[in-house]
Amino acid sequence: MRPETLAILAIFIAFAMAEYFLTNLLHKPRQRRKDVIVEIVGSSTLLLLTQPLVLLAGGLLAATLAPQAKDSLAFLPLYAQIGLFLVFDDMAQYWWHRVTHSVKWLYELHRPHHDAEYMSIRIVYRNNIFYYFLMPGIWFSGALIYLGLGKVYAFYLVTKLLVICAAHSDVRWDKSLYEIKWLSPVMWVIERTISTPSTHWAHHGQHKEDGVTHYKGNFGNLLFFWDVLFGTAKITRRYPDSVGVENLEPVSAQHQLLWPLVRDRYKVD
Repeated sequence: MRPETLAILAIFIAFAMAEYFLTNLLHKPRQRRKDVIVEIVGSSTLLLLTQPLVLLAGGLLAATLAPQAKDSLAFLPLYAQIGLFLVFDDMAQYWWHRVTHSVKWLYELHRPHHDAEYMSIRIVYRNNIFYYFLMPGIWFSGALIYLGLGKVYAFYLVTKLLVICAAHSDVRWDKSLYEIKWLSPVMWVIERTISTPSTHWAHHGQHKEDGVTHYKGNFGNLLFFWDVLFGTAKITRRYPDSVGVENLEPVSAQHQLLWPLVRDRYKVD
């Protein structure tokens, strides 16, 4: 097994074990039977099918468009290679994420991620099965791997997954750090650089009247810096009273996973 695969498994296992012992991993508050179905099917489809297939397709597309360019960027210094992934994967995902919250029919592909009324490692990859097929960052990453950045991608992916898992988990690692007064300047930098539970939970908040919820912002995945740069950041160092979707009719697991092929009577304008 490849080292990056082992690292990814270790990250998931570590957060799962933390939630198992501290916050009841398997039985979250307000959990419904359909949540388990959406999480298992959505996450396994991404990991076993969608991501490998789209990375391959992105590489094949790049090879078709630029057959002489294979490994042509492998000479770049490490910081430049990482920078390319931050722009073409992470920033691209920021904009994709932002657009899905602005276009109603695209939101149907992303709604499953917000339909859970709890935060957890379980919801990291909880989305409609077509959501990741359309995510431009994965296609760009496949092209960058073709251009010679494969080794850096492995490191980058592990780092990004660590931050995303930490931001979604209901083991709120930042809460105790906020309470240490002398760490406040350090946390000021951290919360404006990467996604944290406080900033990302605000994006998942259910009721905007609580003063914390900001589901029309805080879109960053690895870097929260994109929200700061593009004016969608809200930082309160607090957590919403509840999470989930507001003012939308409930839909089935089948609708969440397979829309538009399967539709409940819920109407999408």
